[in-house]
Amino acid sequence: MRLSDEKISHLTHVVFKALLEKEIITPLAEDGDIRREIKRVIVKELKIAEDIDSLVKTKLHSYSRKIPEGSPEWEVLYQKFFHEEATKKGRT
Repeated sequence: MRLSDEKISHLTHVVFKALLEKEIITPLAEDGDIRREIKRVIVKELKIAEDIDSLVKTKLHSYSRKIPEGSPEWEVLYQKFFHEEATKKGRT
């Protein structure tokens, strides 16, 4: 799923606010620097998810028997392969 820069910025502010309110972090840097780092991580993780999505779709499209995208079988295989690829990348 692609997110606009505005949505990523909003998510960054929500995450930062929650981390402060729940006292999960004690800021040792400027708020702007922390938000930039949170945004960088979000963008990086979204890119990894997009790469995994692309790999999984390529794998599913390579089957000799065509599986209709969006069908229950597609969804089950997509989730299975996505989980496998995410595990390979250390994301689960």
